[in-house]
Amino acid sequence: MSLPWPSNLKHSPLNYSTLAAPSSFSARFPSLHLSTLLLCLSSVLPAAAVTPTRFDAVARQAEATRSASQVPDAIRLYREATRLNPAWSDGWWYLGSLYYDQDRFSEAGLALQHIQNNPKYRGSAHAFLGLCEYETGQYDDALEQFLAWARADSPGTRELRDAGFYHFALLLARDGRFTESLAETTWLVQRLGDNPELTEAMGLASLRMRYLPENSPPELRERIWLAGKAALYAQMLPRQFERADEFAARLESRYSGEPEVHAVRAVLYGLEEKNTEAELEYREELKISPNHVPVLVALARMDLEKGDTSEAGVFARKAIDAEPNDAEAHHLMGRVFLADGDLVASAKELETSRRLAPNNASVHSHLAVVYGKLGRTQEAKAESAAFVALSRRAVSAAAQGTRSQGKPATPVQGLSSKTQEKTN
Repeated sequence: MSLPWPSNLKHSPLNYSTLAAPSSFSARFPSLHLSTLLLCLSSVLPAAAVTPTRFDAVARQAEATRSASQVPDAIRLYREATRLNPAWSDGWWYLGSLYYDQDRFSEAGLALQHIQNNPKYRGSAHAFLGLCEYETGQYDDALEQFLAWARADSPGTRELRDAGFYHFALLLARDGRFTESLAETTWLVQRLGDNPELTEAMGLASLRMRYLPENSPPELRERIWLAGKAALYAQMLPRQFERADEFAARLESRYSGEPEVHAVRAVLYGLEEKNTEAELEYREELKISPNHVPVLVALARMDLEKGDTSEAGVFARKAIDAEPNDAEAHHLMGRVFLADGDLVASAKELETSRRLAPNNASVHSHLAVVYGKLGRTQEAKAESAAFVALSRRAVSAAAQGTRSQGKPATPVQGLSSKTQEKTN
């Protein structure tokens, strides 16, 4: 089943004259074009003193033609101005945006490379460049750009952040980082609401499929859509579990023998705090995918909560054997050893988990307990301090709310890539 894509996401020319009036921009241009992202970087850096008379004249002409939407002339003039003064950062930014809106993505990327590490832009250029590289199929490079953007605290306008996090989520799923992908789409759903693009992105990540929307096989699209709807409604605010259950039931009835379907159902039951039903679905998934690490980890955690350390240890060890670098599997194995009184083995597993996931507060908490029991007082104090610091950071982040504020847009604008527009 092919997914519907809203017609209002199609590309249309941008009137560049509006760039001088940020306050009216959103009302005048509801659809996202990458040139709109210039609003977050509208201050002009001083031009270096390189042939000042000629450069100043060309720069003024470039800005005038851009404002008049004379795109070919603006591109020619910005190219000339940046040749005269390669340090003119705003010139490279505008040149990149003009190329992007002409679907000249490679040239846009080359222009943006001149400013990607400029501190004036606080990382926004990484997101813009990532979007360009996504369009040219340089997916690994695009992911690196989005990761750099995230390390800079993901700055930018709402439009840039929405488009950036959406494409970031797609690339994380393509890279096999499904949990991180779902984290990105979850906060978008909680702000933007129901949307077909987010549905497909969440479906791909929920089913642990390493496809991008534009190249997913047609025969998988109904399955992706059903899983995505179940995940989307389960994460909306307020949560719509009844609708989520409806789509999950349809998914299971049609594809019960396929991998990941029972896991999707189990996760939904877990969100609904229906632990018995969730456990049954996880066990059904193991019959189809016996080395499914997230399922093994989930069952080990459930067993620990019930006090069944014997089976919990079996599941945790199997998860480690299947994926030696899974931090949570080592964490749970450490908890099993702690519960059974094997403190040395527990410390070893927890230390491995800490190395793999240094920001997991729970791991530091359990290590503090183990070190205390082993008489390693100073290390116990250090782990307790790390636990407190990480917990405070989590509370502070929760108090600040989601990454982006404001009411959902209806209809949601700006998430689709131009590649999707051309293939749907």
